[in-house]
Amino acid sequence: MASLKSSYEKTTLLDFSDKIQMRLEETELFRQARCIALYNAIPGEVQTAGLLEKWFDKKQLLLPLVVGNDLRLLPYKGLDTLKPGAFGILEPIDPKTTVPETDIDLIIVPGVAFDRQLNRMGRGKGYYDRLLSTLQVPKIGICFDFQLQDMIPIEPFDKKMDMIITEKEVITG
Repeated sequence: MASLKSSYEKTTLLDFSDKIQMRLEETELFRQARCIALYNAIPGEVQTAGLLEKWFDKKQLLLPLVVGNDLRLLPYKGLDTLKPGAFGILEPIDPKTTVPETDIDLIIVPGVAFDRQLNRMGRGKGYYDRLLSTLQVPKIGICFDFQLQDMIPIEPFDKKMDMIITEKEVITG
């Protein structure tokens, strides 16, 4: 995946990210959701800064904070309320403000690869699998089309997505 990713210009990946964002915004799951858990993208992932800035004053958006081996979801209140955290990823500054998991309507998940059976391959640390095992909400994986495979290896603890969105298509169960 890394070599595939590096074969694309950064501007092309940004263009793909914009298309994925538009497809996501068109889904009923996104439109109906009042509280959405997102992620702050690292280089090479589907970029989410545009979504964060466009929607944080219209919907409640949550971002992950790495705490030990787990992710906590905290409200996003604007770019000036973030600081570099674990792995250099921008995280919310105020860990005291929490949102009950029952308030979350949707989670948008990154991944290294996905497949047409809605499986997700993460980075191997299990952060998202642990988080997803505690949430009873629809899960949308977003990735570039070249990250979507016919089949990927999975582990028993890997959590399936309910939908996968690329710049070219939307896959549902």
